[in-house]
Amino acid sequence: MNIRSLTRGDGVVIGAAVVLFIASFLNLSSCTSGIGCAAYPNAWDALGLLMSVYLAGIIAAALIIVSRATPGRKVAGFDLGQFGAALSIFAAWTAFWTVIDSSGSGAGKILGLLATLVLAGGAVATPLVPALKAPLVSASAPRGVQPPFGGQPGQPGQPGQPQGYGYPGGQQPSYGGQPGQPQQPSYGGQPQAGQPEPQAQQAAAAGAPAGDFTPFWFAVPVARPLYGEDGSPAPIAELAPGTWYLAVEQRGPGLVAQTQDGRRGVLQDTTGIQRG
Repeated sequence: MNIRSLTRGDGVVIGAAVVLFIASFLNLSSCTSGIGCAAYPNAWDALGLLMSVYLAGIIAAALIIVSRATPGRKVAGFDLGQFGAALSIFAAWTAFWTVIDSSGSGAGKILGLLATLVLAGGAVATPLVPALKAPLVSASAPRGVQPPFGGQPGQPGQPGQPQGYGYPGGQQPSYGGQPGQPQQPSYGGQPQAGQPEPQAQQAAAAGAPAGDFTPFWFAVPVARPLYGEDGSPAPIAELAPGTWYLAVEQRGPGLVAQTQDGRRGVLQDTTGIQRG
């Protein structure tokens, strides 16, 4: 799984799941005898509570993270992320009424309630709150080696700029030109100053409409799915932050983008993209 595809909200969900796992080993009750005192030392001795609160919350977190890593995946017609969010709400609801209904709740119940509330809040609020949609790992972190597309191996990446496929701001490899010169890729000849980049030329000739649209390089702030041009609901690829992609056509509010392996698809969510 690409860690750069995770958001801050996913980090909240993962942290809450870890706390919930720890809480399952703590005492369920603070009292030792009397009406309402739990007869079990921790959740692993109470199967109903374990499955409906603790393991339900951990499974919900796992479904949400898997959904983030593989967008669009469904099981029995249900989106994994939506099913995980619903399961986290169920775990928080059960934990709340379990604490209310018992006397002398121990650290296991109280910590479990707090963890499920944070888990459910993170699952529901992540798609709605911009701060939680931000990348968990910043794409501006310096890298030791650039990717093979758009830069020379062995040179450190430039902080604050996406590297990778079609990187428009750095030194490009030379195909048919003079080695060592800062120039754009040239397939079969020396590029002239002011000429558009070869990938942009090829993409424009292949499918760009004869209008005012000019192909341009862009990078996404967070991982976003790329859907097929035929309107299929299943993503054909995922655009990762920190990599430049080529926009070849405007398609309504979205963009038709081309990946490094030549695949084309529609990027429906273009909010916050960085143009090269």
